[in-house]
Amino acid sequence: MKLSSKGDYGIRALIDLAQNEGRGPIPSGEIAGRQGIPESLIGQVLASLRLAGFVGSVRGAQGGHQLAIPPEEIQMDQVVEALDGPITPGACLENANPACSGSAAQIEMWELVQARIKDVLSSRSLADLARAGVAATGRYSI
Repeated sequence: MKLSSKGDYGIRALIDLAQNEGRGPIPSGEIAGRQGIPESLIGQVLASLRLAGFVGSVRGAQGGHQLAIPPEEIQMDQVVEALDGPITPGACLENANPACSGSAAQIEMWELVQARIKDVLSSRSLADLARAGVAATGRYSI
């Protein structure tokens, strides 16, 4: 499994919104600037996060983006799947691929890898990542 740029940028944008929660809607340009997300992609990333229900937007001069649900309720497995699709380390496990010719032991190993990845991602909330980022940078106090 390889996290796409879209997935990486989406997580960065969510962390930024969580760290700035309470400030009101945040313009996409501010998020892009702070998180090193290309201006040409921030709109697409935020649109995907909005469609997934993680982010809301407000139009107008004072508009921008904000979290639609509390950061404690957003698990990283949900975010990765919303942005990048199913979490799978290989095509053999995706949709019970009939073309997979691996041995039972090989398939079992990949299922274990898949389960461990999901366990790690589902055990991390957006709030966890936002707090860890604050501790590492000292930029915000949550």
